[in-house]
Amino acid sequence: MSTDDPGTPDDNPLPKRPWARSNPAPNGPPKPPHPPGTGGFGGGPPPAGGRMPAPVSSLRVLMTVIGGLQAILGLALVTNSVSIATSLWGEDDASTYARRATGEDHAGMVVFVGILILAVAAWGILTALKFPTRHPNVRNSAIAYGWMTLAFTVFLWAFMTVLILVLIWLALAILLIVRPNQPECRDWFGAPGRL
Repeated sequence: MSTDDPGTPDDNPLPKRPWARSNPAPNGPPKPPHPPGTGGFGGGPPPAGGRMPAPVSSLRVLMTVIGGLQAILGLALVTNSVSIATSLWGEDDASTYARRATGEDHAGMVVFVGILILAVAAWGILTALKFPTRHPNVRNSAIAYGWMTLAFTVFLWAFMTVLILVLIWLALAILLIVRPNQPECRDWFGAPGRL
Protein backbone atom coordinates (compact mmCIF):
# COMPACT_ATOMS: atom_id res chain seq x y z
CA MET A 1 0.00 0.00 0.00
CA SER A 2 1.13 3.52 -0.75
CA THR A 3 1.91 5.78 2.20
CA ASP A 4 0.39 8.85 0.49
CA ASP A 5 -2.98 7.38 -0.38
CA PRO A 6 -4.12 4.52 1.85
CA GLY A 7 -6.64 3.20 -0.69
CA THR A 8 -4.29 2.59 -3.65
CA PRO A 9 -1.82 -0.26 -3.96
CA ASP A 10 1.87 0.52 -4.45
CA ASP A 11 2.30 -0.85 -8.00
CA ASN A 12 5.11 1.55 -8.92
CA PRO A 13 8.47 -0.14 -8.18
CA LEU A 14 10.34 3.13 -8.63
CA PRO A 15 10.94 5.30 -5.56
CA LYS A 16 9.38 8.72 -5.33
CA ARG A 17 11.55 11.56 -6.58
CA PRO A 18 11.07 14.66 -4.43
CA TRP A 19 13.17 16.76 -6.82
CA ALA A 20 10.90 16.09 -9.82
CA ARG A 21 9.15 19.19 -11.15
CA SER A 22 5.68 17.65 -11.17
CA ASN A 23 5.76 16.83 -7.46
CA PRO A 24 4.67 19.57 -5.11
CA ALA A 25 7.22 21.14 -2.83
CA PRO A 26 7.01 19.87 0.77
CA ASN A 27 5.87 23.23 2.16
CA GLY A 28 4.27 25.01 -0.73
CA PRO A 29 2.55 24.92 -4.12
CA PRO A 30 3.76 22.72 -6.99
CA LYS A 31 6.67 24.02 -9.04
CA PRO A 32 5.87 25.34 -12.52
CA PRO A 33 7.04 23.33 -15.54
CA HIS A 34 10.14 24.36 -17.46
CA PRO A 35 9.68 27.04 -20.10
CA PRO A 36 9.55 25.54 -23.59
CA GLY A 37 12.83 25.43 -25.50
CA THR A 38 15.19 25.74 -22.54
CA GLY A 39 15.79 22.02 -22.16
CA GLY A 40 15.14 22.25 -18.45
CA PHE A 41 18.40 23.97 -17.64
CA GLY A 42 17.68 27.53 -18.70
CA GLY A 43 21.18 27.84 -20.17
CA GLY A 44 20.27 29.92 -23.15
CA PRO A 45 17.47 31.71 -24.87
CA PRO A 46 14.81 29.55 -26.45
CA PRO A 47 15.01 29.19 -30.22
CA ALA A 48 13.27 32.08 -31.92
CA GLY A 49 11.90 29.87 -34.66
CA GLY A 50 12.79 29.80 -38.28
CA ARG A 51 15.24 27.63 -40.12
CA MET A 52 18.97 27.62 -39.67
CA PRO A 53 20.60 29.72 -42.44
CA ALA A 54 22.61 27.88 -45.08
CA PRO A 55 26.07 29.12 -43.92
CA VAL A 56 25.31 28.05 -40.35
CA SER A 57 24.01 24.68 -41.47
CA SER A 58 27.02 24.08 -43.70
CA LEU A 59 29.35 25.04 -40.84
CA ARG A 60 27.56 22.55 -38.63
CA VAL A 61 27.96 19.78 -41.21
CA LEU A 62 31.61 20.70 -41.76
CA MET A 63 32.34 20.55 -38.03
CA THR A 64 30.62 17.18 -37.75
CA VAL A 65 32.53 15.72 -40.72
CA ILE A 66 35.91 17.02 -39.50
CA GLY A 67 35.14 15.78 -35.98
CA GLY A 68 34.26 12.37 -37.39
CA LEU A 69 37.49 12.20 -39.39
CA GLN A 70 39.46 13.20 -36.30
CA ALA A 71 37.65 10.51 -34.29
CA ILE A 72 38.59 7.86 -36.86
CA LEU A 73 42.21 9.01 -36.76
CA GLY A 74 42.22 9.04 -32.95
CA LEU A 75 40.78 5.54 -32.79
CA ALA A 76 43.35 4.32 -35.30
CA LEU A 77 46.16 5.79 -33.21
CA VAL A 78 44.86 4.27 -29.99
CA THR A 79 44.22 0.79 -31.41
CA ASN A 80 47.41 0.51 -33.50
CA SER A 81 49.80 2.37 -31.20
CA VAL A 82 52.65 -0.17 -31.18
CA SER A 83 52.78 -0.62 -34.95
CA ILE A 84 52.54 3.15 -35.54
CA ALA A 85 55.26 3.86 -32.98
CA THR A 86 57.47 1.15 -34.52
CA SER A 87 57.03 2.64 -37.98
CA LEU A 88 57.87 6.13 -36.70
CA TRP A 89 60.79 5.34 -34.37
CA GLY A 90 62.02 2.09 -35.91
CA GLU A 91 62.97 -1.18 -34.34
CA ASP A 92 65.93 -2.02 -32.15
CA ASP A 93 68.67 -4.42 -33.09
CA ALA A 94 67.50 -8.02 -32.67
CA SER A 95 70.88 -9.06 -31.20
CA THR A 96 70.17 -7.33 -27.89
CA TYR A 97 67.93 -9.63 -25.97
CA ALA A 98 65.84 -8.66 -22.93
CA ARG A 99 65.25 -5.17 -24.35
CA ARG A 100 61.94 -3.98 -25.73
CA ALA A 101 61.76 -2.50 -29.19
CA THR A 102 61.87 1.28 -29.48
CA GLY A 103 58.35 1.30 -30.93
CA GLU A 104 57.01 -0.34 -27.80
CA ASP A 105 58.72 2.30 -25.67
CA HIS A 106 56.92 5.09 -27.54
CA ALA A 107 53.50 3.39 -27.85
CA GLY A 108 52.19 5.29 -24.83
CA MET A 109 52.96 8.59 -26.52
CA VAL A 110 50.98 7.49 -29.57
CA VAL A 111 48.04 6.48 -27.35
CA PHE A 112 48.19 9.89 -25.60
CA VAL A 113 48.08 11.72 -28.95
CA GLY A 114 45.19 9.48 -30.05
CA ILE A 115 43.19 10.29 -26.90
CA LEU A 116 43.95 13.99 -27.35
CA ILE A 117 42.66 13.83 -30.94
CA LEU A 118 39.54 11.99 -29.74
CA ALA A 119 38.89 14.75 -27.19
CA VAL A 120 39.23 17.45 -29.85
CA ALA A 121 36.90 15.46 -32.14
CA ALA A 122 34.30 15.23 -29.36
CA TRP A 123 34.61 18.99 -28.81
CA GLY A 124 33.86 19.69 -32.48
CA ILE A 125 30.95 17.28 -32.69
CA LEU A 126 29.36 18.48 -29.45
CA THR A 127 29.73 22.10 -30.51
CA ALA A 128 28.02 21.30 -33.82
CA LEU A 129 25.19 19.60 -31.96
CA LYS A 130 24.65 22.73 -29.82
CA PHE A 131 24.06 25.03 -32.84
CA PRO A 132 20.24 25.03 -32.51
CA THR A 133 20.51 26.64 -29.04
CA ARG A 134 21.76 29.84 -30.74
CA HIS A 135 23.94 30.68 -27.74
CA PRO A 136 26.78 33.12 -28.59
CA ASN A 137 29.33 30.96 -26.73
CA VAL A 138 28.66 28.14 -29.20
CA ARG A 139 29.91 30.45 -31.96
CA ASN A 140 33.02 31.23 -29.90
CA SER A 141 33.58 27.52 -29.39
CA ALA A 142 33.29 26.96 -33.15
CA ILE A 143 35.93 29.63 -33.81
CA ALA A 144 38.26 28.13 -31.20
CA TYR A 145 37.70 24.68 -32.72
CA GLY A 146 38.69 26.11 -36.11
CA TRP A 147 41.95 27.42 -34.69
CA MET A 148 42.60 24.06 -33.02
CA THR A 149 42.01 22.34 -36.34
CA LEU A 150 44.50 24.70 -37.95
CA ALA A 151 47.08 23.70 -35.34
CA PHE A 152 46.19 20.07 -36.04
CA THR A 153 46.95 20.75 -39.72
CA VAL A 154 50.48 21.84 -38.83
CA PHE A 155 50.85 18.58 -36.89
CA LEU A 156 49.61 16.64 -39.94
CA TRP A 157 52.04 18.47 -42.19
CA ALA A 158 54.95 17.08 -40.19
CA PHE A 159 53.87 13.43 -40.53
CA MET A 160 51.97 13.14 -43.81
CA THR A 161 53.77 12.75 -47.09
CA VAL A 162 50.70 13.31 -49.28
CA LEU A 163 50.67 17.07 -49.71
CA ILE A 164 47.23 17.27 -51.33
CA LEU A 165 45.56 15.79 -48.22
CA VAL A 166 47.29 18.34 -46.01
CA LEU A 167 46.21 21.17 -48.31
CA ILE A 168 42.59 19.94 -48.27
CA TRP A 169 42.69 19.77 -44.46
CA LEU A 170 44.20 23.28 -44.39
CA ALA A 171 41.36 24.63 -46.55
CA LEU A 172 38.78 23.02 -44.27
CA ALA A 173 40.49 24.49 -41.19
CA ILE A 174 40.43 27.96 -42.74
CA LEU A 175 36.72 27.52 -43.53
CA LEU A 176 36.12 26.63 -39.88
CA ILE A 177 37.71 29.91 -38.85
CA VAL A 178 36.01 32.11 -41.48
CA ARG A 179 32.46 30.69 -41.49
CA PRO A 180 31.48 31.71 -37.92
CA ASN A 181 32.36 35.33 -38.78
CA GLN A 182 29.90 35.57 -41.66
CA PRO A 183 26.96 37.92 -41.09
CA GLU A 184 24.40 35.08 -41.16
CA CYS A 185 26.29 33.20 -38.46
CA ARG A 186 26.68 36.31 -36.31
CA ASP A 187 22.95 37.01 -36.65
CA TRP A 188 22.04 33.39 -35.87
CA PHE A 189 24.08 33.36 -32.67
CA GLY A 190 23.21 36.93 -31.74
CA ALA A 191 26.84 38.10 -31.72
CA PRO A 192 27.13 41.91 -31.71
CA GLY A 193 30.05 42.40 -34.06
CA ARG A 194 33.11 41.04 -35.69
CA LEU A 195 35.47 38.90 -33.63
